[in-house]
Amino acid sequence: MTELKTPRIISLIASSTEIVHALGLGEYMVGRSHECDFPQSVKTLPVCTSPKFQVDGSSYEIDQRVKAILQESLSVYKVDANILEELKPTHIITQAQCEVCAVSLRDVEEALCQLVSSQPQVVSLEPNSLADFYKDIEKIGKALAVEGQAGELIASCQRRIDDIEAKANDALVKGMPKVSIAVIEWIEPLMAAGNWMPELVEIAGGTNLFGEAGKHSPWMTWDELIEKEPDVILVTPCGFDNKRTLEEIHLIEQQPHYSALKAVRNKRVYVADGNQYFNRPGPRLIESLEIMAEILYPELFHFGHEGSAWLNLGKEA
Repeated sequence: MTELKTPRIISLIASSTEIVHALGLGEYMVGRSHECDFPQSVKTLPVCTSPKFQVDGSSYEIDQRVKAILQESLSVYKVDANILEELKPTHIITQAQCEVCAVSLRDVEEALCQLVSSQPQVVSLEPNSLADFYKDIEKIGKALAVEGQAGELIASCQRRIDDIEAKANDALVKGMPKVSIAVIEWIEPLMAAGNWMPELVEIAGGTNLFGEAGKHSPWMTWDELIEKEPDVILVTPCGFDNKRTLEEIHLIEQQPHYSALKAVRNKRVYVADGNQYFNRPGPRLIESLEIMAEILYPELFHFGHEGSAWLNLGKEA
């Protein structure tokens, strides 16, 4: 391990905040983004960012606000250079994967033009797949001189993934019917889940119907969903917890032929916390996989996430 002066870490992505803590470096965090909320202890840290749009309102209203900003080639988030200067970080962790989801590399670079004194190292992550998630752990581990801990974290995550995959594969070989699923990442307009989500589905033994592994989430239509006739529908909007998703689920339930869908008839429409889990590529992607496994094959997997992380709308009815 290389020598490193006592780090002062600012994490501007919720997922990297969780990685930093999983590596045992949480005590060295001095600042966070407005979205970093796990573990609970980070909520006491200074907030270094803010959105340039209203985050309340419907999914349609949020979508329109974000698109209006992006059409002007502007950043969706603001980084406070004055706070960065006050905190004097040695490292700032950001991302280059999605300008809508979190603070981007461009945001940080613009703020750093005004920040001179501490000359922090910028660690930019770009998670598009599970393999990228591991690379991000390695990148943070290397930047903070904890390569050993990074390797141990990756190995631990992989063991848990392998256990679920092996159990699902064994059950499928023994004749368990394979379940198809449509994962909805945004309600209005309708968007399917991409990136690592198709991988989670496949690892858990399911058949993913929309979105490609390693690629950005695609738009979809209601007619396409009807045509695919999924066994399971999972609604997990990016940035929404279960309560907020339930406030908008009527937009899906009011769609033509909703009640005729196989997933609806069989009471296999689910809501899951897309903010804390599926859309946050940190260590809790493994819990996201556990949730996926519970939803797809409840007779096989029981991790205790039902009722808190995910809900069965059929049971709620």
